[in-house]
This record gives sequence, structure tokens and C-alpha cells, in this order.
Amino acid sequence: TSYKRWDEARKNWGMNINHTRDLVRMGNAYYDRAAVSPERAEEDLKRLALCTWAFVRSMKRHLSPEWEDEDDFRKEMLEKLPKEQAETVFAAAHRPNRALQDLSLAIENLPMHFVRKDEIHRAATIFEDNLGSSERLLTSPIPLFYSRHTARFLSVWLLLLPFGLWDPLGSSWNHIDLIPAHFFISIFLFGIEELATQLEEPFTILPMQGFCDKIYNWCTEIVSFAPGSNGMPVHSDGGT
Repeated sequence: TSYKRWDEARKNWGMNINHTRDLVRMGNAYYDRAAVSPERAEEDLKRLALCTWAFVRSMKRHLSPEWEDEDDFRKEMLEKLPKEQAETVFAAAHRPNRALQDLSLAIENLPMHFVRKDEIHRAATIFEDNLGSSERLLTSPIPLFYSRHTARFLSVWLLLLPFGLWDPLGSSWNHIDLIPAHFFISIFLFGIEELATQLEEPFTILPMQGFCDKIYNWCTEIVSFAPGSNGMPVHSDGGT
């Protein structure tokens, strides 16, 4: 049960990684550069990359304890985003929703055909699904009684284990083999129980900060790819 929770959380973040790259790639490829100046294009695409990163960073903060991540979150947001935008996210009751709203507006401001823009919006909608799934894991922990009952059962079982091993290990001098056998079995079983307890809270284990840093690097790199920079011909349709 604990591993299933961890696996679902990891898949949610895997979807975040995939779709952030996909969204920024489409934004860069579909952008109608013929309609605006190069400076405007660079500004729009940089904003798209930063807003994409800001959402996943806000999601990471949303799923982490306040004492663990609040200071780092504010520092990173103020370093990478315009101050007014960052302060707006800080003031929101639900920060990932505010960041996702900013991302939607950044997409809406991109000059391109509306059909292409709809494709990018669909990619952004998946972020909301991942956020909802992660919130469900965060707010629906395994019942405490379930964990306590498992630990109690395991303790009683190990306490009575020497009686079950008495005859099988009776060939040893004074049944001394009971001591190492009982010790190692207890270590392994209690270790498995402790691993399960840790996995119940997957967001304390997953390297979410590493995911966010990679997403930032990848998104900013993708928007730096200029059409024709690789020698391929560019046949623009003017966004029609």
C-alpha cells in the first residue's frame, strides 16, 4: 500500500516533467515570429518558460512542510520572476492555482493560430490533474490505526517467534542459535515496516527540488532554440 502511494506520486512528477518540456516545445515551435519583433518573441518565450517552472515550484512548496521549504521558495521565486508576479503568488491562498493562472495568461499572449494555442492549453490542463492527484495523496494518509495495528502484530509475532524456533534450532548448544536467528529476522522485518512507514509520505522522499531544477534548465534551454539555427529551412505559415 505504501509503495503504491509512492509510485503514484512519482508518476505525477514524471508527468510534470514530460508535459513541461512538451508545453514549452510547442510554444517555441508554434510561435509566430513574423508577427512581432525579435525582442518581443524572446520576452514572451522566456515568460512562458518561467511561468511553467513557477507552477511546478509552487506545487513543490504546496506539497512540502512550511518549515522546510518556505524560505527557499520565496528566494527562488524572487530571483527568477518579476517581483510583482512573485508577490502575487505568495499572497494567493492556493499558490499552484495562481501560478497556473499566470501560465495560462502567458500562453494566451503568444501570437499564433488559436488551434495551436488550444493544443498548448490542453498540455497545461494536465498539470491541474497531477496537482489534484498529489493533493489526494497528501490529504489522505494511511489511517494511523492501520500502521499501529501492523506494528503491534509484528511485535507480538516476533516476541513469540523463539517458541516456534525452539525445536528447529535445538541441535545447537543450549539453543544458542536462537539469538542470532531472532536478531536478524527482527531487524529485517522491522526494517520493512519502517520502510513502509516512510513511503506513506512520498513527498518527503521524492527529490522534488531536483525535479524543479531540471525543469527550469530544460525549459529555458528549449526557448533558446531559434528556428533555422540548426541549418534546417524554416517555412513559416504566418500563424494561419
